[in-house]
Amino acid sequence: MNAMSLNDRLPASNGQEPNLLREQFPYDRPPLIAFDGVEVPMDRPTDLFITDTTFRDGQQARTPYTVGQITALFDLLHRLSGPRGVIRQTEFFLYSDKDRQAVRACQERGYAFPEITAWIRAVAKDFQLVKEMGIRETGILTSCSDYHIHLKLGMNRAQAMEQYLSVVRAALAEGIRPRCHLEDVTRADVHGFVIPFVQQLVRLSEESGIPVKVRLCDTMGYGVSYPGAALPRSVPRLVHALRTETGIASAQLEWHGHNDFYKVLTNASTAWLYGCSGVNGTLLGFGERTGNAPIEGLLFEYIGLTGDTSVDTRVVTEIADYFERELGYAIPPMTPFVGKSFNVTAAGIHADGIVKNEEIYNIFDTDKLLKRPLGILVTDKAGTAGVAHWINRYLGLSGEARIDKRIPGVQALYEWVVGQYEDGRTTSLANEELEAAARRLMPEVFLSLRDEKFEPS
Repeated sequence: MNAMSLNDRLPASNGQEPNLLREQFPYDRPPLIAFDGVEVPMDRPTDLFITDTTFRDGQQARTPYTVGQITALFDLLHRLSGPRGVIRQTEFFLYSDKDRQAVRACQERGYAFPEITAWIRAVAKDFQLVKEMGIRETGILTSCSDYHIHLKLGMNRAQAMEQYLSVVRAALAEGIRPRCHLEDVTRADVHGFVIPFVQQLVRLSEESGIPVKVRLCDTMGYGVSYPGAALPRSVPRLVHALRTETGIASAQLEWHGHNDFYKVLTNASTAWLYGCSGVNGTLLGFGERTGNAPIEGLLFEYIGLTGDTSVDTRVVTEIADYFERELGYAIPPMTPFVGKSFNVTAAGIHADGIVKNEEIYNIFDTDKLLKRPLGILVTDKAGTAGVAHWINRYLGLSGEARIDKRIPGVQALYEWVVGQYEDGRTTSLANEELEAAARRLMPEVFLSLRDEKFEPS
Protein backbone atom coordinates (compact mmCIF):
# COMPACT_ATOMS: atom_id res chain seq x y z
CA MET A 1 0.00 0.00 0.00
CA ASN A 2 1.66 3.28 -1.07
CA ALA A 3 1.69 6.57 0.78
CA MET A 4 -0.96 8.15 -1.45
CA SER A 5 -3.50 5.44 -0.80
CA LEU A 6 -2.70 5.54 2.91
CA ASN A 7 -3.40 9.25 2.97
CA ASP A 8 -6.69 8.57 1.24
CA ARG A 9 -7.60 6.00 3.92
CA LEU A 10 -6.41 8.10 6.86
CA PRO A 11 -8.34 11.37 6.76
CA ALA A 12 -6.94 13.03 9.88
CA SER A 13 -3.46 13.98 11.12
CA ASN A 14 -1.41 13.07 8.06
CA GLY A 15 -0.08 16.62 8.10
CA GLN A 16 1.72 18.39 10.91
CA GLU A 17 -1.10 18.75 13.45
CA PRO A 18 -1.90 15.76 15.68
CA ASN A 19 -5.39 15.06 16.98
CA LEU A 20 -4.88 14.84 20.75
CA LEU A 21 -8.57 14.36 21.58
CA ARG A 22 -8.54 17.26 24.03
CA GLU A 23 -12.25 16.89 24.72
CA GLN A 24 -11.37 13.74 26.68
CA PHE A 25 -7.72 14.39 27.58
CA PRO A 26 -7.38 18.03 28.71
CA TYR A 27 -4.13 17.29 30.64
CA ASP A 28 -4.63 20.16 33.12
CA ARG A 29 -7.54 18.19 34.60
CA PRO A 30 -8.20 14.47 35.15
CA PRO A 31 -9.20 12.82 31.88
CA LEU A 32 -12.91 13.00 31.12
CA ILE A 33 -15.04 9.91 30.56
CA ALA A 34 -17.33 10.67 27.63
CA PHE A 35 -20.60 8.83 27.06
CA ASP A 36 -22.40 8.62 23.74
CA GLY A 37 -24.93 5.99 24.79
CA VAL A 38 -23.75 3.36 22.31
CA GLU A 39 -23.67 -0.13 23.80
CA VAL A 40 -22.34 -3.29 22.16
CA PRO A 41 -23.15 -6.94 22.92
CA MET A 42 -20.88 -9.29 24.82
CA ASP A 43 -19.15 -11.82 22.59
CA ARG A 44 -17.02 -13.99 24.85
CA PRO A 45 -14.68 -16.30 22.92
CA THR A 46 -14.79 -20.03 23.54
CA ASP A 47 -11.04 -20.13 24.18
CA LEU A 48 -9.78 -17.77 26.88
CA PHE A 49 -6.13 -17.67 27.89
CA ILE A 50 -3.51 -15.61 29.70
CA THR A 51 -0.21 -14.33 28.34
CA ASP A 52 2.71 -13.13 30.44
CA THR A 53 5.14 -10.23 30.20
CA THR A 54 6.96 -10.64 33.53
CA PHE A 55 10.35 -10.71 31.79
CA ARG A 56 9.59 -7.76 29.50
CA ASP A 57 7.23 -5.12 30.89
CA GLY A 58 7.62 -6.56 34.37
CA GLN A 59 11.37 -5.93 34.36
CA GLN A 60 10.90 -2.27 33.51
CA ALA A 61 9.63 -1.59 37.03
CA ARG A 62 12.17 -3.36 39.24
CA THR A 63 15.77 -4.49 39.52
CA PRO A 64 16.37 -6.79 36.52
CA TYR A 65 16.21 -10.50 37.22
CA THR A 66 19.29 -12.68 36.90
CA VAL A 67 19.30 -15.54 34.42
CA GLY A 68 18.80 -17.99 37.29
CA GLN A 69 15.86 -16.03 38.67
CA ILE A 70 14.22 -15.83 35.24
CA THR A 71 14.62 -19.58 34.81
CA ALA A 72 13.15 -20.28 38.26
CA LEU A 73 10.17 -18.01 37.61
CA PHE A 74 9.72 -19.56 34.16
CA ASP A 75 9.51 -22.98 35.83
CA LEU A 76 6.83 -21.66 38.18
CA LEU A 77 4.89 -20.10 35.28
CA HIS A 78 5.00 -23.45 33.52
CA ARG A 79 3.56 -25.20 36.56
CA LEU A 80 0.92 -22.50 36.93
CA SER A 81 -0.06 -22.92 33.28
CA GLY A 82 -1.39 -26.38 34.00
CA PRO A 83 -1.94 -29.17 31.48
CA ARG A 84 -4.08 -26.98 29.22
CA GLY A 85 -1.61 -24.12 28.97
CA VAL A 86 -3.80 -21.48 30.55
CA ILE A 87 -0.74 -19.20 30.56
CA ARG A 88 -0.15 -19.58 26.86
CA GLN A 89 2.92 -17.41 26.21
CA THR A 90 5.57 -15.26 27.85
CA GLU A 91 7.72 -12.60 26.20
CA PHE A 92 11.35 -11.60 26.49
CA PHE A 93 13.66 -8.75 25.57
CA LEU A 94 16.52 -9.81 23.28
CA TYR A 95 18.81 -6.78 23.42
CA SER A 96 21.53 -7.74 25.92
CA ASP A 97 23.69 -10.84 26.26
CA LYS A 98 21.91 -11.57 29.54
CA ASP A 99 18.52 -11.33 27.82
CA ARG A 100 19.58 -13.89 25.23
CA GLN A 101 21.16 -16.17 27.84
CA ALA A 102 17.87 -16.19 29.74
CA VAL A 103 15.93 -17.07 26.58
CA ARG A 104 18.29 -19.94 25.79
CA ALA A 105 18.09 -21.27 29.35
CA CYS A 106 14.28 -21.26 29.17
CA GLN A 107 14.27 -22.76 25.66
CA GLU A 108 16.33 -25.65 26.99
CA ARG A 109 13.49 -26.52 29.37
CA GLY A 110 11.49 -27.69 26.35
CA TYR A 111 8.11 -26.64 27.76
CA ALA A 112 5.11 -26.33 25.47
CA PHE A 113 3.68 -23.66 27.80
CA PRO A 114 4.27 -20.87 28.20
CA GLU A 115 5.62 -20.45 24.66
CA ILE A 116 8.62 -18.12 24.48
CA THR A 117 8.02 -15.02 22.38
CA ALA A 118 10.02 -11.84 21.79
CA TRP A 119 9.45 -8.09 21.79
CA ILE A 120 11.11 -5.66 19.37
CA ARG A 121 10.76 -2.15 18.01
CA ALA A 122 9.48 -1.72 14.46
CA VAL A 123 12.95 -1.56 12.94
CA ALA A 124 14.77 -4.09 10.75
CA LYS A 125 17.85 -4.55 12.95
CA ASP A 126 15.69 -5.66 15.88
CA PHE A 127 13.99 -8.23 13.69
CA GLN A 128 17.35 -9.91 13.03
CA LEU A 129 17.57 -10.78 16.74
CA VAL A 130 14.30 -12.72 16.56
CA LYS A 131 15.52 -14.80 13.64
CA GLU A 132 18.87 -15.52 15.29
CA MET A 133 17.17 -16.79 18.48
CA GLY A 134 14.82 -19.13 16.61
CA ILE A 135 11.69 -17.59 18.14
CA ARG A 136 8.42 -18.17 16.25
CA GLU A 137 6.47 -15.10 17.41
CA THR A 138 7.48 -11.56 18.23
CA GLY A 139 5.74 -8.51 19.52
CA ILE A 140 6.36 -5.36 17.48
CA LEU A 141 5.89 -1.87 18.89
CA THR A 142 3.31 -0.15 16.68
CA SER A 143 2.30 3.01 18.53
CA CYS A 144 -1.11 4.16 17.36
CA SER A 145 -2.08 7.44 19.07
CA ASP A 146 -1.10 10.81 17.66
CA TYR A 147 0.65 11.45 20.97
CA HIS A 148 3.15 8.79 19.92
CA ILE A 149 3.03 9.03 16.11
CA HIS A 150 3.42 12.82 15.95
CA LEU A 151 4.96 13.88 19.26
CA LYS A 152 7.34 10.94 19.88
CA LEU A 153 8.11 9.51 16.43
CA GLY A 154 7.86 12.79 14.52
CA MET A 155 5.84 11.14 11.73
CA ASN A 156 2.36 11.42 10.30
CA ARG A 157 -0.02 8.48 10.31
CA ALA A 158 0.72 7.31 6.76
CA GLN A 159 4.47 7.23 7.44
CA ALA A 160 4.02 5.37 10.71
CA MET A 161 1.69 2.81 9.19
CA GLU A 162 4.02 2.08 6.29
CA GLN A 163 6.97 1.59 8.65
CA TYR A 164 4.94 -0.78 10.81
CA LEU A 165 3.66 -2.75 7.82
CA SER A 166 7.16 -3.12 6.39
CA VAL A 167 8.33 -4.92 9.55
CA VAL A 168 5.21 -7.08 9.59
CA ARG A 169 5.89 -8.08 5.97
CA ALA A 170 9.49 -8.96 6.89
CA ALA A 171 8.28 -11.19 9.74
CA LEU A 172 5.76 -12.95 7.51
CA ALA A 173 8.40 -13.51 4.82
CA GLU A 174 10.40 -15.46 7.40
CA GLY A 175 7.38 -17.45 8.60
CA ILE A 176 7.37 -15.70 11.99
CA ARG A 177 4.10 -14.65 13.62
CA PRO A 178 4.02 -10.89 14.18
CA ARG A 179 2.12 -9.50 17.16
CA CYS A 180 1.47 -5.79 16.73
CA HIS A 181 1.36 -3.88 20.01
CA LEU A 182 -1.08 -0.99 19.50
CA GLU A 183 0.56 1.26 22.07
CA ASP A 184 -1.70 3.92 23.61
CA VAL A 185 -4.83 2.58 21.89
CA THR A 186 -7.14 4.14 24.50
CA ARG A 187 -5.93 7.59 23.40
CA ALA A 188 -5.94 6.91 19.66
CA ASP A 189 -8.22 7.87 16.78
CA VAL A 190 -9.88 4.48 16.42
CA HIS A 191 -11.55 5.00 13.04
CA GLY A 192 -8.90 7.38 11.75
CA PHE A 193 -5.93 5.07 12.32
CA VAL A 194 -6.52 1.92 14.38
CA ILE A 195 -9.22 0.32 12.23
CA PRO A 196 -7.48 1.03 8.88
CA PHE A 197 -4.21 -0.33 10.26
CA VAL A 198 -5.74 -3.54 11.57
CA GLN A 199 -7.60 -3.98 8.28
CA GLN A 200 -4.22 -4.02 6.54
CA LEU A 201 -2.92 -6.54 9.08
CA VAL A 202 -5.89 -8.82 8.43
CA ARG A 203 -5.23 -8.57 4.69
CA LEU A 204 -1.57 -9.52 5.17
CA SER A 205 -2.60 -12.37 7.44
CA GLU A 206 -4.98 -13.75 4.82
CA GLU A 207 -2.41 -13.43 2.05
CA SER A 208 0.36 -15.13 4.03
CA GLY A 209 -1.69 -17.76 5.84
CA ILE A 210 0.05 -16.71 9.07
CA PRO A 211 -2.12 -15.22 11.85
CA VAL A 212 -1.04 -11.66 12.55
CA LYS A 213 -1.90 -10.90 16.19
CA VAL A 214 -2.94 -7.57 17.67
CA ARG A 215 -2.29 -6.53 21.27
CA LEU A 216 -4.49 -3.67 22.48
CA CYS A 217 -2.25 -1.71 24.84
CA ASP A 218 -3.98 0.49 27.39
CA THR A 219 -0.62 2.12 28.01
CA MET A 220 -1.84 4.83 30.38
CA GLY A 221 -4.70 2.92 32.00
CA TYR A 222 -7.37 5.14 30.43
CA GLY A 223 -9.66 2.22 29.51
CA VAL A 224 -13.13 1.99 31.09
CA SER A 225 -15.67 -0.82 31.14
CA TYR A 226 -18.80 1.32 31.56
CA PRO A 227 -21.83 0.73 29.31
CA GLY A 228 -22.36 3.60 26.89
CA ALA A 229 -18.84 5.04 27.25
CA ALA A 230 -17.37 6.53 24.09
CA LEU A 231 -14.29 5.58 22.10
CA PRO A 232 -11.36 5.42 22.48
CA ARG A 233 -11.64 4.73 26.22
CA SER A 234 -14.41 2.13 26.08
CA VAL A 235 -12.93 -1.38 26.29
CA PRO A 236 -16.13 -3.05 25.01
CA ARG A 237 -16.34 -0.63 22.06
CA LEU A 238 -12.67 -1.07 21.15
CA VAL A 239 -12.84 -4.84 21.07
CA HIS A 240 -16.21 -4.86 19.30
CA ALA A 241 -15.02 -2.39 16.63
CA LEU A 242 -11.98 -4.50 15.80
CA ARG A 243 -13.96 -7.72 15.67
CA THR A 244 -16.77 -6.36 13.51
CA GLU A 245 -15.00 -3.78 11.34
CA THR A 246 -11.78 -5.63 10.55
CA GLY A 247 -12.84 -9.27 10.78
CA ILE A 248 -9.90 -10.18 12.98
CA ALA A 249 -10.43 -13.40 14.94
CA SER A 250 -10.72 -13.38 18.74
CA ALA A 251 -7.73 -15.75 18.94
CA GLN A 252 -5.60 -13.01 17.33
CA LEU A 253 -6.67 -10.33 19.83
CA GLU A 254 -5.00 -9.69 23.18
CA TRP A 255 -5.49 -7.03 25.86
CA HIS A 256 -2.59 -5.41 27.76
CA GLY A 257 -3.55 -2.96 30.49
CA HIS A 258 -2.00 -0.70 33.12
CA ASN A 259 -3.35 0.26 36.53
CA ASP A 260 -3.04 4.07 36.54
CA PHE A 261 -6.72 4.46 37.44
CA TYR A 262 -7.18 1.22 39.47
CA LYS A 263 -9.04 -0.48 36.60
CA VAL A 264 -6.48 -2.96 35.33
CA LEU A 265 -8.17 -6.23 36.31
CA THR A 266 -11.70 -5.07 35.49
CA ASN A 267 -10.61 -3.87 32.06
CA ALA A 268 -8.82 -7.15 31.38
CA SER A 269 -11.91 -9.20 32.27
CA THR A 270 -14.05 -6.89 30.15
CA ALA A 271 -11.77 -7.48 27.16
CA TRP A 272 -12.33 -11.22 27.58
CA LEU A 273 -16.09 -10.77 27.74
CA TYR A 274 -16.29 -8.68 24.56
CA GLY A 275 -14.10 -10.73 22.25
CA CYS A 276 -10.41 -10.88 23.22
CA SER A 277 -9.18 -14.44 23.69
CA GLY A 278 -5.91 -13.35 25.28
CA VAL A 279 -5.24 -11.11 28.27
CA ASN A 280 -1.71 -10.10 29.19
CA GLY A 281 -0.28 -9.66 32.70
CA THR A 282 2.74 -10.09 34.97
CA LEU A 283 3.50 -11.96 38.17
CA LEU A 284 2.37 -9.82 41.13
CA GLY A 285 1.40 -7.09 38.65
CA PHE A 286 4.91 -5.68 38.25
CA GLY A 287 5.07 -3.30 35.31
CA GLU A 288 5.82 0.22 34.23
CA ARG A 289 4.46 2.92 36.57
CA THR A 290 1.40 1.43 38.29
CA GLY A 291 1.94 -2.03 36.82
CA ASN A 292 0.05 -4.55 34.72
CA ALA A 293 -2.76 -6.97 35.46
CA PRO A 294 -1.46 -9.45 38.07
CA ILE A 295 -1.28 -12.98 36.67
CA GLU A 296 -2.64 -14.40 39.92
CA GLY A 297 -5.69 -12.13 39.69
CA LEU A 298 -6.25 -13.04 36.04
CA LEU A 299 -6.00 -16.71 36.91
CA PHE A 300 -8.80 -16.60 39.47
CA GLU A 301 -10.90 -14.46 37.11
CA TYR A 302 -10.31 -17.03 34.36
CA ILE A 303 -11.43 -19.85 36.66
CA GLY A 304 -14.53 -17.88 37.60
CA LEU A 305 -15.44 -17.31 33.95
CA THR A 306 -14.67 -20.79 32.64
CA GLY A 307 -15.00 -23.18 35.58
CA ASP A 308 -11.66 -24.71 34.53
CA THR A 309 -10.02 -26.27 37.59
CA SER A 310 -7.06 -27.84 35.79
CA VAL A 311 -4.60 -25.36 37.29
CA ASP A 312 -2.84 -25.93 40.62
CA THR A 313 -3.53 -22.53 42.16
CA ARG A 314 -1.31 -23.33 45.15
CA VAL A 315 1.65 -22.46 42.91
CA VAL A 316 0.55 -18.81 43.37
CA THR A 317 1.68 -19.02 47.00
CA GLU A 318 5.00 -20.57 45.95
CA ILE A 319 5.54 -17.66 43.56
CA ALA A 320 4.80 -15.15 46.31
CA ASP A 321 7.21 -16.95 48.64
CA TYR A 322 9.89 -16.87 45.93
CA PHE A 323 9.53 -13.11 45.48
CA GLU A 324 9.91 -12.51 49.20
CA ARG A 325 12.57 -15.13 49.94
CA GLU A 326 14.78 -14.99 46.85
CA LEU A 327 14.13 -11.51 45.47
CA GLY A 328 13.75 -9.62 48.74
CA TYR A 329 10.42 -8.08 47.72
CA ALA A 330 8.07 -7.25 50.58
CA ILE A 331 4.60 -7.88 49.20
CA PRO A 332 2.14 -5.27 50.53
CA PRO A 333 0.19 -7.19 53.17
CA MET A 334 -3.27 -6.30 51.84
CA THR A 335 -2.53 -7.62 48.32
CA PRO A 336 -5.23 -10.11 47.23
CA PHE A 337 -4.21 -13.80 47.16
CA VAL A 338 -0.52 -13.19 48.04
CA GLY A 339 -0.35 -10.59 50.84
CA LYS A 340 0.10 -11.73 54.44
CA SER A 341 -3.16 -10.05 55.50
CA PHE A 342 -5.19 -11.21 52.49
CA ASN A 343 -7.22 -13.76 54.48
CA VAL A 344 -6.50 -12.54 57.99
CA THR A 345 -9.17 -10.75 60.05
CA ALA A 346 -8.69 -8.48 63.04
CA ALA A 347 -12.37 -7.79 63.76
CA GLY A 348 -13.76 -9.56 66.80
CA ILE A 349 -17.25 -9.96 65.32
CA HIS A 350 -15.72 -11.53 62.22
CA ALA A 351 -13.63 -13.88 64.34
CA ASP A 352 -16.76 -15.00 66.16
CA GLY A 353 -18.33 -15.91 62.83
CA ILE A 354 -15.19 -17.71 61.69
CA VAL A 355 -15.23 -19.91 64.79
CA LYS A 356 -18.75 -21.00 63.89
CA ASN A 357 -17.97 -21.49 60.17
CA GLU A 358 -14.99 -19.99 58.37
CA GLU A 359 -16.99 -19.79 55.12
CA ILE A 360 -18.83 -16.81 56.61
CA TYR A 361 -15.78 -14.56 56.34
CA ASN A 362 -13.44 -16.31 53.89
CA ILE A 363 -13.74 -15.77 50.12
CA PHE A 364 -13.14 -19.48 49.37
CA ASP A 365 -11.22 -22.38 50.88
CA THR A 366 -7.89 -20.55 50.93
CA ASP A 367 -6.17 -23.47 52.64
CA LYS A 368 -7.11 -25.88 49.83
CA LEU A 369 -6.64 -23.50 46.89
CA LEU A 370 -3.64 -21.44 48.05
CA LYS A 371 -2.12 -23.33 51.00
CA ARG A 372 -3.13 -20.27 53.04
CA PRO A 373 -5.30 -21.17 56.07
CA LEU A 374 -7.61 -18.45 57.32
CA GLY A 375 -5.89 -16.31 59.93
CA ILE A 376 -6.74 -13.99 62.80
CA LEU A 377 -4.73 -10.88 63.60
CA VAL A 378 -4.79 -10.67 67.39
CA THR A 379 -5.28 -7.18 68.78
CA ASP A 380 -7.56 -5.79 71.48
CA LYS A 381 -10.33 -5.84 68.83
CA ALA A 382 -10.10 -9.61 68.24
CA GLY A 383 -12.32 -10.61 71.17
CA THR A 384 -12.30 -14.00 72.84
CA ALA A 385 -13.39 -15.58 69.53
CA GLY A 386 -10.27 -14.25 67.83
CA VAL A 387 -8.04 -15.50 70.62
CA ALA A 388 -9.64 -18.95 70.51
CA HIS A 389 -9.24 -19.08 66.73
CA TRP A 390 -5.57 -18.14 67.04
CA ILE A 391 -4.99 -20.95 69.57
CA ASN A 392 -6.74 -23.52 67.39
CA ARG A 393 -4.86 -22.52 64.27
CA TYR A 394 -1.50 -22.18 66.03
CA LEU A 395 -1.82 -25.61 67.66
CA GLY A 396 -3.46 -27.25 64.66
CA LEU A 397 -6.56 -28.24 66.64
CA SER A 398 -9.67 -29.34 64.79
CA GLY A 399 -12.98 -31.03 65.44
CA GLU A 400 -13.72 -31.89 69.05
CA ALA A 401 -10.18 -30.94 70.06
CA ARG A 402 -10.82 -27.26 69.25
CA ILE A 403 -10.66 -24.79 72.14
CA ASP A 404 -13.92 -22.98 72.93
CA LYS A 405 -13.86 -19.20 73.41
CA ARG A 406 -15.80 -19.54 76.69
CA ILE A 407 -13.18 -21.43 78.69
CA PRO A 408 -11.46 -19.40 81.48
CA GLY A 409 -8.01 -19.65 79.91
CA VAL A 410 -9.16 -17.93 76.71
CA GLN A 411 -10.79 -15.16 78.71
CA ALA A 412 -7.59 -14.70 80.73
CA LEU A 413 -5.48 -14.57 77.57
CA TYR A 414 -7.81 -12.02 75.98
CA GLU A 415 -7.63 -9.83 79.12
CA TRP A 416 -3.84 -9.98 78.83
CA VAL A 417 -4.11 -8.91 75.17
CA VAL A 418 -6.33 -5.94 76.07
CA GLY A 419 -3.81 -4.96 78.74
CA GLN A 420 -1.05 -4.65 76.15
CA TYR A 421 -3.03 -1.99 74.32
CA GLU A 422 -3.94 -0.07 77.45
CA ASP A 423 -0.27 0.86 77.62
CA GLY A 424 -0.43 2.47 74.18
CA ARG A 425 0.55 -0.40 71.91
CA THR A 426 -0.65 -0.02 68.28
CA THR A 427 0.84 -3.07 66.51
CA SER A 428 -0.61 -6.58 66.40
CA LEU A 429 0.80 -9.29 68.64
CA ALA A 430 3.36 -11.71 67.26
CA ASN A 431 2.86 -15.47 67.54
CA GLU A 432 5.83 -15.74 69.92
CA GLU A 433 4.35 -13.17 72.32
CA LEU A 434 0.99 -14.88 72.30
CA GLU A 435 2.48 -18.32 72.85
CA ALA A 436 4.50 -17.17 75.84
CA ALA A 437 1.41 -15.62 77.43
CA ALA A 438 -0.76 -18.63 76.59
CA ARG A 439 1.72 -21.08 78.12
CA ARG A 440 1.60 -19.06 81.33
CA LEU A 441 -2.16 -18.46 81.48
CA MET A 442 -3.46 -21.81 80.19
CA PRO A 443 -0.64 -24.34 80.77
CA GLU A 444 -3.03 -27.28 80.81
CA VAL A 445 -3.69 -26.85 77.09
CA PHE A 446 -0.01 -26.88 76.21
CA LEU A 447 0.94 -29.68 78.60
CA SER A 448 -1.57 -32.00 76.91
CA LEU A 449 0.03 -31.52 73.50
CA ARG A 450 3.44 -32.33 72.11
CA ASP A 451 5.75 -29.39 71.39
CA GLU A 452 6.08 -30.27 67.72
CA LYS A 453 2.51 -29.03 67.24
CA PHE A 454 3.56 -25.53 68.27
CA GLU A 455 4.53 -24.35 64.83
CA PRO A 456 2.93 -21.21 63.38
CA SER A 457 1.16 -21.70 60.09
